[in-house]
Amino acid sequence: MSRIVVQEFITLDGVIQAPGGRDEDSDGFEHGGWQMAYDEEHDTYSGEGDEIIAEWESRTEALLLGRKTYDIWANAWGVWDENAGGFVGELTRRYNRVPKYIASRTLTELGWKNSRLLDADLAADVRKLRDAPGGEIRVWGSSVLVKSLAEHDLVDEYRLVVYPIVLGIGKKLFPDGFPSTTLSLAESRRLKSGVLINTYRYTT
Repeated sequence: MSRIVVQEFITLDGVIQAPGGRDEDSDGFEHGGWQMAYDEEHDTYSGEGDEIIAEWESRTEALLLGRKTYDIWANAWGVWDENAGGFVGELTRRYNRVPKYIASRTLTELGWKNSRLLDADLAADVRKLRDAPGGEIRVWGSSVLVKSLAEHDLVDEYRLVVYPIVLGIGKKLFPDGFPSTTLSLAESRRLKSGVLINTYRYTT
């Protein structure tokens, strides 16, 4: 059986929108790139941070993405040079290799290799993926998709990289109307930059 792991960069007030760039999923959002700016100022991913992310991504056996996140990733990881050195090249090779499952009502074709559209019955299709042997099926971003997965009890773990930032606006991971959920804190790590990495799992 596979596990669906939602992994997010998130602010203290729960915002996950456009962490990596000003124009990323902007929709007029004025704080795009908040995570990248903090990381550059505080050197978050030198040493321990890089090692943690690398270990996580070594367990990624598939990606499960909503349409907007797919568009962003396909035009980044999907076109970047697989022969690039270091961590970026390693992730580019992995993300290109693994299967990618995309939830969308509007897309009809997918240009990023090893990608396929999920069926109209999202819950049933994802349940089949989850029931099959495998490792971690990783969800990044994709706030609308995460809510749909939670409504059908299809999330096994939330892995949240929590930044000591309050934005006041933006798309949230747990917006109003999100299913009532009780989680247990399985692990918490503090980076030197002040970023917390919290892993939550559903209580049984």
